[in-house]
Amino acid sequence: MNLTTLRATIRAYAENDFPQTVGSGGLTSDQQVDTFIRQAEERIFNSVQFPNFRKNQTGNTTADNKYLGTPVDFLAPYSLAVILPTGEYEYLLNKDVNYIRAAFPSPTYTAAPKYYAIFDDNTFILGPTPNLNYSMELHYFYYPESITTANTTWLGDNFDMTLLYGALSEAAAFMKAEPDVLGNYAKRYEEAMILAKRMGDGMERRDAYRSGQVRMTVN
Repeated sequence: MNLTTLRATIRAYAENDFPQTVGSGGLTSDQQVDTFIRQAEERIFNSVQFPNFRKNQTGNTTADNKYLGTPVDFLAPYSLAVILPTGEYEYLLNKDVNYIRAAFPSPTYTAAPKYYAIFDDNTFILGPTPNLNYSMELHYFYYPESITTANTTWLGDNFDMTLLYGALSEAAAFMKAEPDVLGNYAKRYEEAMILAKRMGDGMERRDAYRSGQVRMTVN
């Protein structure tokens, strides 16, 4: 389902053309519908870890600095490796910030990093503090481009029902729809999400070195 079809379907199901709002800051009909779509995409991307939404990026640590920046489209880590001067990859263990603070209380203790944690929205914290400018390789989940700007996306082509009912739920809330309408859209969205999670968190999962990733039983 491309953007044009998705917009038209939302308007048809909602029985609302979402006319342009009045005032100097008024939104066009497409802008209103696109807001519902982006809200649905955000819910989906934060609920299901589709393997298709993984990306690799390399970067570098700075000696005596225990912080490492994350990519701008970073959503969640899959793995982080330090590339040693010998060329070997050593994968860091994902821990909580408090673990790294307790295990390496002195930032002046330096060595090749063994652990990492998400410190804030833009930064990892490493433990111990890097003693060299190491090359790092991050395998991570990212926010893909929205269908509202790309026109066609993997999500729209493969899980259009999830995207449609997610957007309809947002539209119904905006319209202050009756509880039975809200409940029906929520139910259909939940059913679609079960299928999405079955694929994203179940069937497409492969054995990994560690089992810290999201898992579910697939029948």
